[in-house]
Amino acid sequence: MIVGGSIFAATCLIAIIGYMLAGWKFLDAIYMVVITVFGVGYGEAKPLSTSGLKIFTMFVIIAGCSSAIYVVGGFVQMLAEGEINRVLGNRRMSKGIELLKDHAILCGFGRIGQVLAQELVAANHPFVVIDSDAGRIEKAHEAGHLALLGSASDEATLELAGIARARVLATVLPADTANVFVALTARELNPTIQIIARAETASTEKKLLRSGANRVVLPAVIGASKIAHIIARPSAEDLLLEVTEAKALRDELEQIGLQLGEVAIGPESPLVGKTVGDTEGSVGGFVLVAIKRPDGSLARATDPTAKIAAGDTLVILGHQEALPQFTRKAKGSTAAYRGLRV
Repeated sequence: MIVGGSIFAATCLIAIIGYMLAGWKFLDAIYMVVITVFGVGYGEAKPLSTSGLKIFTMFVIIAGCSSAIYVVGGFVQMLAEGEINRVLGNRRMSKGIELLKDHAILCGFGRIGQVLAQELVAANHPFVVIDSDAGRIEKAHEAGHLALLGSASDEATLELAGIARARVLATVLPADTANVFVALTARELNPTIQIIARAETASTEKKLLRSGANRVVLPAVIGASKIAHIIARPSAEDLLLEVTEAKALRDELEQIGLQLGEVAIGPESPLVGKTVGDTEGSVGGFVLVAIKRPDGSLARATDPTAKIAAGDTLVILGHQEALPQFTRKAKGSTAAYRGLRV
């Protein structure tokens, strides 16, 4: 198409220059080129009085029409091949899904979904990806996964994914409400399927269980549990030092979109005197891992009734967008937040 277009443009330019050299005006030359190249033949702007001008016009007709047809043919070929490949690809995808049995349905191909897909591939467990984002579906196809573009809460999409034959469904969409709808729809379509749902806040866990989920996973709680093991180790005198040295833990947290940070509590902070349970319930998307007291001692935040005092430093784990939100909640006049490279 580029070559044909270049030849077509060059032919038109040469033709205009040629007619102007023959004594034609610029507008007459352009008019003659247009009606000649596009095969209109409406009538010459001036009579073709010489044999040379007639031969030149025939050259313009042959070169212009041939290059235009070449460009159009390339465009049609591109469309036809793309459409054929799309149809064949969809056909192969449908056939592959139809052959699956006791497979997994993965709803959502974001950060967590991609990690889960890698683990399923390593375990040699068949699965189908569902996502409403075309770019993520294309990425799943490039990775060699069976994938469907559509909403995971739509019955037709789940039926195309073979939910009637599937053994387990994992909904790891970033929005808790979306995961609730997926769990409800999937449970209605297949009463025996095992449903594993992702939740960002602990308050959503009960809703997901009532909606039909068998298990609910909170990524922030999982990350906090790993860090708690570091705190509980006898050699762990300083959490920050321990976490900085734990590169494997850092990689795991980044894979599921979590970040560890500190929030210093000043005397004017509204969190002074509040309990750990009240603090975690004030803003969703994070977990309070530990409290660093002014004397340097570090306490695990396992007791929901433990109170926060002025001068404490809260070690929190959550999504990147949740940590600044919590900082604004706790700010007062002297609270400060800084992220930790774990």
